Amino acid sequence: MRYCSRCTMPETAETLGFDEQGVCSVCRQIEVKHDQIDWEQRGRDLDGLLEQYRGKYDYDCIVPFSGGKDSAFTLWYLIKVKKLKCLVVRFDHGFMRPTVEENCHKALRKLGADIVKFTPNWQVVRKLMYEALKRRGDFCWHCHTGIFAFPMWEALRQQVPLVFWGEPSSEYSSFYGYNDVEEHDERRFNRIVNLGINAEDMLGMLDNSVSEYPVSLRDLKPFTFPPTRDLRKLGVRSVFLGHFIPWDVRKQVDIIKQELDWQGDQVEGVPPEYDYEKIECFVQGVRDYIKWLKRGFGRTTHVTSIDIRNNRMDRATAEKLVAEYDGKRPAALDLFLDILGIDEQHFMDLIEPHVVAPHVMPSCESCQSNCNTDVPWDYAHWKKSVDMGKLPEDA
Repeated sequence: MRYCSRCTMPETAETLGFDEQGVCSVCRQIEVKHDQIDWEQRGRDLDGLLEQYRGKYDYDCIVPFSGGKDSAFTLWYLIKVKKLKCLVVRFDHGFMRPTVEENCHKALRKLGADIVKFTPNWQVVRKLMYEALKRRGDFCWHCHTGIFAFPMWEALRQQVPLVFWGEPSSEYSSFYGYNDVEEHDERRFNRIVNLGINAEDMLGMLDNSVSEYPVSLRDLKPFTFPPTRDLRKLGVRSVFLGHFIPWDVRKQVDIIKQELDWQGDQVEGVPPEYDYEKIECFVQGVRDYIKWLKRGFGRTTHVTSIDIRNNRMDRATAEKLVAEYDGKRPAALDLFLDILGIDEQHFMDLIEPHVVAPHVMPSCESCQSNCNTDVPWDYAHWKKSVDMGKLPEDA
């Protein structure tokens, strides 16, 4: 396996390329962020954009909000620094953890914002999770599409034509670089978000492998991108705050901890010092574990690479943490298997066709002998929240 000569990312990472010096494309993008972007001009661009919308609609903008670090900082920045009236839009993917819900409660009460929340049909979600795992080795299709589509529908319903996301994708991948103008439109939705499967495709794929709920296209509307003609008619702009201000996750976490009493949490497969990373979902450890099975790296590789790029960690320290935390079988896998009603070998068989060479997926037996023993404190709560392993007729 080939690795970046600067960070610890391997060649199996999606969109990653290497230059003649062996440095990966994301490391080069971060160089652009640090050395080439005129952030003062980008700040003036942001102010100019805001003045086009401020005070002209029921809300100045929509902020899609999970309660994690990025959306919490974005909402804080737009309300407290830019003095905007924001509408908060939440898509509940079905796996929200207690700490993030408490963070939401504290942040929204303190900042003051109206909230629209949507939670999709759980039986539809289960079927989508299974089919996405089977087709793409990624069970989060409903989460990706719902999070990025529902706020756009809400922009049309509420007639609010400005939507603010937080972190730009150039912090993690090379779909877009810092010199690109990344906006969340239908092109980006199809390029990054929906795994190459639109709702019509998905409907044709679904069967009764998990749940006999009769899914129709109406059930899948929350996972579709609104018609571009309708968005253009309203004049919708869907932008990333990280395009206008230099994104620095550690500094931003310090701000929201101080300003919003935002609390971090434990995530399986991630060192405790990264208590801010992906705390929203109680099967996050399973998602990261699948990435390791398919591509040979997990979330610790990602977060330590970010610290290397920002000169906060040396490579040797990162490699030690990666060896300690990436690739351990998460406790949440047992719950995940219950939700879908499958056994572990079936799970491994679904992932195996999606392994990216030269990585070789380990056997089920070897994975079962390498378990994460540091089970999150709220694990028992998750089981109480999703007692849905049985088919509807058996429940």
